[in-house]
Amino acid sequence: MATPPKTPRKVERGRSFVVIVKGGKGVYGFRMGIIMLETHFPRIPGDVGNASTWGFPVIYKIVKGASPRRVVNEGDISLLEPFIDAAKELEIEGARAITTSCGFLAMFQKEMAAAVNIPLFTSSLIMVPLVYRTLKPDQKVGILTVNSEALTQRHLEGVGADGVPIALAGLQGGHFSSVVLGDRVEIDVDKTRQEHVEAAERLVSGNPEVGAIVLECTNMSPFSKEVQEAVGLPVFDIVDLGNMIYHACVKFRYEGTI
Repeated sequence: MATPPKTPRKVERGRSFVVIVKGGKGVYGFRMGIIMLETHFPRIPGDVGNASTWGFPVIYKIVKGASPRRVVNEGDISLLEPFIDAAKELEIEGARAITTSCGFLAMFQKEMAAAVNIPLFTSSLIMVPLVYRTLKPDQKVGILTVNSEALTQRHLEGVGADGVPIALAGLQGGHFSSVVLGDRVEIDVDKTRQEHVEAAERLVSGNPEVGAIVLECTNMSPFSKEVQEAVGLPVFDIVDLGNMIYHACVKFRYEGTI
């Protein structure tokens, strides 16, 4: 069980009060913890691994040896334990919610969420059932993924999305997937943006019943706007989910006039 956050308290000394703050940790001020794969490819604004993406402080925890290849292409079950260890460490350090840097970790959602006492969401795919409930009964949820050949029923079952009508399109074989899955240190942003637009257009033209799109890959969020402009549909990504859960865990008092 993580130690509850310590809040400042006032101690009366004579006629004045002194604020006493309890310590015990190494770093302070964050509320969202992000478990990272061990990668070297660029993480541009909008990517979960770029701290400027978030409107609040975050803390990162890298799982050594967890390469995109092992998670996406191989679905390596031996990585479950180190991912759970990372989640527990973030909870102890003070995180109030935890996410990850790879949508394919949906396969570990149940086990990782059960290991901690705070909200943990591995993947934007968790939103698929929710998004479906906002659509007409004869519509589908479109999913854009870094590799549609590697995304299986196992991943959908992990987040309770296995019974949802979906249409799937992958970016495998292109520049974006070669950078992410090959962990290359350079990315052509314009080429990547165009690949996302073309994949979204292909997804919708081939599946006109798609009513909204979920971006599986956490590295796709920087291109959400271009995808939406290209197809004119609601687009959901991991940053949307992260913001929602953060604000559920860290509430602010409403101020205004009436």
